Amino acid sequence: MNKTKFEKQKKWHDFALFNFLAQDAENAKEVMSASEGYAVPGIVASDFDSAEDAVARLSELKRASNIVSVGLGGGGAFENFRAVLSIAELDRDCHINQPLETAAFAQLVDGVYANALVRPSGKVGLVRLTTGGTIEVERLVDYCLEHQIPSIKLMSIRGTEHLAELVYLAKVASERGIYGIEPAGGIAWDNIVPIMTDVAETGIPFFMPHIFGATIDKVTGRTKKAEIERIFEQLGGIS
Repeated sequence: MNKTKFEKQKKWHDFALFNFLAQDAENAKEVMSASEGYAVPGIVASDFDSAEDAVARLSELKRASNIVSVGLGGGGAFENFRAVLSIAELDRDCHINQPLETAAFAQLVDGVYANALVRPSGKVGLVRLTTGGTIEVERLVDYCLEHQIPSIKLMSIRGTEHLAELVYLAKVASERGIYGIEPAGGIAWDNIVPIMTDVAETGIPFFMPHIFGATIDKVTGRTKKAEIERIFEQLGGIS
């Protein structure tokens, strides 16, 4: 999968898609239906014992969507980057999550669309690396451009706690030519509107919130259609 596939995909307000996990083909269909087709169903690598098992699940999800995603799992655990890359080597037609420190290397896997994960620092204009330390947003964006990394993921934004940091990142990314921004952590029906509206004003071409915890049934592990519908009811009020 490359950036062109995302560019051609129909998006909410020509701007956004929404990443939800899916347990199987049926759950992926529920995700796509509840999101009015604006979803990217996915998996996390930490849920699988082998790359082959993960690829089998991706094949199921592709019955419902032509774009699927592979997350790190474990709250974006750095050490899971190898598992994600192993999956991508077997199925290159996917969106993958990577720490910033390995995202440039991931571009060598032909066909994948890889993001670069960083964490909020608590200060606008700075982000924290998964391996420690901070880096200025401008330097981060320039690094991603230099290494042809199309998208930056900020995790965990804890709902709107780090919204100002997310907005600044999206603004700089938009101005300098990054295609996508992907936040994760604490996003739900009761905060989706300010997140979407504030980021839309930055002009970033593509935005993909990762919405997991608020939508997953803690007993079955399945993403709940009703919770996605609740999110889109709120989004319906945005003109």
